[in-house]
Amino acid sequence: MNREQISRIAHADHPIKSPLDDDSVRRLLARGLPHGTERVLDLGCGGGEWLMRALAMHPQLHAEGVDSSEDALAQARQTAIRLDVQERLVLHHREAEGFSSPHTFDLVLSVGATHAFGGLLPTLAAARKHLAPGGCLLIGEGFWDREPSREAVEMLGDFTDLATTVDRVIADGWTPVHGHVSTRSELDDYEWACWGSLASWALDHPADPDSSQILETATTRRSEWLRVYRDTWGFVCLILRQTSD
Repeated sequence: MNREQISRIAHADHPIKSPLDDDSVRRLLARGLPHGTERVLDLGCGGGEWLMRALAMHPQLHAEGVDSSEDALAQARQTAIRLDVQERLVLHHREAEGFSSPHTFDLVLSVGATHAFGGLLPTLAAARKHLAPGGCLLIGEGFWDREPSREAVEMLGDFTDLATTVDRVIADGWTPVHGHVSTRSELDDYEWACWGSLASWALDHPADPDSSQILETATTRRSEWLRVYRDTWGFVCLILRQTSD
C-alpha cells in the first residue's frame, strides 16, 4: 500500500488534513470570501476539501486546484460530481510550485502545504504571483509552541515560534487581517482521528497483507505524537493581504 492510500485511510474521519474543526474551516472561508463571487485557487489542493466547502457555501464561486497527485485529483473530481459543483471547478495535475495561470485569483489557499514549496517564505512568493489586487492569501503553517527537542525537529521540520512566524510574514510584505490558532482540542482530535482511522482499518481487515504494516504505522505515529511533539507543536492559519498591492 502506497503513501497516498495510507493517507486516505488516515483522513477518512478528518478530511481536512490539518488540525481544524468544521467551524474553524467555515469561519476562515467566510472571512476569505466575503462576497461569494470570488475566484479561488488552492496550491496543493489534495482531494479538494477546502475547495468543495467553498463551492458548496457560495453558488457563484469559481475555483481551481493544483496538485501533483492524480489519485487525489480523481477523488476531488468524484466529490465535485457528488456535490454538483463540477462545472465551477478546474483541477490541474502538476506541481504547485510551477503552476501558472492566465488570470489572477481573489483568494489563494495553501494550508499545511508549505513543504511543497520549500518552506513558508517560498510559499508566500508563489502565492503572491497568483493574487488579484486586493486579494487574500489563506495560509496554514506549523509552529513551535515551546522549545522542541531535536527529535521533534527531525520529525516535523524546522519551524519557528508563533511570534517569529508572524514577524517573518510581515517582513515579507504581508499584513495579517485574520488568524486562527488551532486549539488543544483541534490538535488532539486531528491526531486521534488520523491514527484511530488507521488502527480501525487494520483491525477491520485482518486478512489484508498490509494490515500489520498499517497497524504498526498507527501505533508508531501515535507514540511519536504523545511522547515527542504533542505539547510542543501548534498550527496557525493566517489570512493575509499584501501590504502594498
